Amino acid sequence: MHPRRWLLLTVTTGAVLLQHSSALSPRTTPPAPPPVAHFGFENVQRIAQARANEPYRDHSSKLPDSLSKISYEDYRNIQFRGDQALWRHQSLFEVQFFHRGFAYDKRVNVTEVGENGVLRTIAYSPSQFEFGKAPPPRDLPADLGFAGLRVHYPLLSPDYKDELIAFLGASYFRVLGRDQNYGASARGLAINVATTGGEEFPYFTDFWLVRPAPQQRTLTIYAVLDSPSVTGAYRFEVRPGQTSEVEVSATLYARQGIEKLGLAPLTSMFLYDEGRPRPFDDFRPEVHDSDGLLLQTGGGEWLWRPLLNPRTLRVTSFSDEHPRGFGLSQRDRDFSHYQDEDAHYQRRPSYWIAPLGDWAKGTVELVEIPNDEDIHDNIVSYWIPAMHLQPHKPFSFSYLLSAYSSLPQLSPGGRAIATRTYVTHVRGGETSRRVLVDFSGGELDTLGATQPLRPEVSAHNGDIDNVSIQRLVENGIWRVTFRVLPKNSQAMDLRCYLTLYGEALTETWTYLWTP
Repeated sequence: MHPRRWLLLTVTTGAVLLQHSSALSPRTTPPAPPPVAHFGFENVQRIAQARANEPYRDHSSKLPDSLSKISYEDYRNIQFRGDQALWRHQSLFEVQFFHRGFAYDKRVNVTEVGENGVLRTIAYSPSQFEFGKAPPPRDLPADLGFAGLRVHYPLLSPDYKDELIAFLGASYFRVLGRDQNYGASARGLAINVATTGGEEFPYFTDFWLVRPAPQQRTLTIYAVLDSPSVTGAYRFEVRPGQTSEVEVSATLYARQGIEKLGLAPLTSMFLYDEGRPRPFDDFRPEVHDSDGLLLQTGGGEWLWRPLLNPRTLRVTSFSDEHPRGFGLSQRDRDFSHYQDEDAHYQRRPSYWIAPLGDWAKGTVELVEIPNDEDIHDNIVSYWIPAMHLQPHKPFSFSYLLSAYSSLPQLSPGGRAIATRTYVTHVRGGETSRRVLVDFSGGELDTLGATQPLRPEVSAHNGDIDNVSIQRLVENGIWRVTFRVLPKNSQAMDLRCYLTLYGEALTETWTYLWTP
């Protein structure tokens, strides 16, 4: 706040009030009251840092039984009334709120940051909600609060405001671009995912919504995150569009050491695709919100890793330095591959994380969890910095999250668009696997079948033979086939990309096969 000095007047869980400290000069007419100080990211950082200096405590309140024991279907019937939306008919953005109940038991405090930094607590009232056929429960406390919030914006037409971004449950949030349906989720922070001690789930306890001008096309949201191990101050700059973007800035304050810290975590669902026989009795050829992990390394190489629904928990790490980006992608956009008129998996957004500033050394980690229902998220990915958090030492980072359907600049050359495998048998009773990888896009689409494309195939912990490549007559796709034989019972790491006269024309397809 330099060069001015600001006097802290009041601190609550819902708001911080600041006022300029100044002295009146004698023998002059007293001036008008000074303006309220600008409320910004620095204020949120102070709140998070103050909390980190104290023992952790749950900032929520206990739910009454009528809400904690409610069924999922009854909870879904509780809907916010659109005519009660914050900024209704006053801005391109409108905000609605989620009721507490079912699994969403945590209370979040919401404050509006108005003109000149004036803060106003957004209060809960049962009259803001429709409760379906049932009347509102009688035991609802007046200060029940909300479980989360969602922002609406006219993405498709000026006559209707579509859901743009929603915050609900722990530190989860989801954002949509034009013509997209909810699928993958982002999170504020991941702590100790897939560790023996168990995962810790921090949650956003407080939000500050900066009131936008009537025609303003960006929205600023501040938030405080809290958990037993760490607190965090967050700023979200939301920019809606064909590809909606959220610029995230965060400062973390550790209370204690953390075994595994995941920055910019993404969560999704993968049940099955064309790669293996359908494991369930289901009419749909494929079921997934995301079908691959896309990375661009600090050296500029693009990597594509198809997702799997494993038999046992799998954790894969990609070490890197100065990463350029990573994300969970829904690459397959063909409705006929899903045949689900209700879920519309072909419209699920892909999420791309582009670091802002140098993220130095670390790893992108991919966690794949066994899954037998499409209602469960079983895919997680995040960045683990090599540097560990230290108590009482702030750690800041920022990144740009893009929710896209198609971004040609991501992996701009040829892309791996399908992976298929099946088991074969060789001499001595040893089992091998035949692998088929399809590539298209970039310069590949302009090459004739006689061009001397060369597949560069390798395997860690396995032997490769019978490598071939052909351009399929029906669709022009380039298909690589090869056989892989494991050297032992350990997983094999496979890689493949295409070259022409020594120049790489595609991203690198990577695959982990567990015998």
